[in-house]
Amino acid sequence: MGKALLMVRAELADSVDRQAFDRWYEAEHLPDALRTFGAERAWRCWAEADPSAHYALYEFADMRAVKAALAADGMRRLIGDFDRAWGTRVRRTRDILQLVQSVAAQDAR
Repeated sequence: MGKALLMVRAELADSVDRQAFDRWYEAEHLPDALRTFGAERAWRCWAEADPSAHYALYEFADMRAVKAALAADGMRRLIGDFDRAWGTRVRRTRDILQLVQSVAAQDAR
């Protein structure tokens, strides 16, 4: 089984929250989630097509590891922390992605 990713899409209801959300996610939430999940690494992105959409991706060794992280008590704590900080101002969805192919640029020639 190959790598797996947890993708969290957050949608800000008001663009005025973007700067504060960005600071909070960078300094607090992403490092905490990375440690709590035991993920190998994490990324954050803002969508170009929809400036209210923020994505966080967490890389895991395999599907079993990501599912275990989602079922652990730490996930419930992270959700509670997020809800206390942002309430209904930020809507989120989660998806698990199974990596099925990876091609490096030098291999695509």
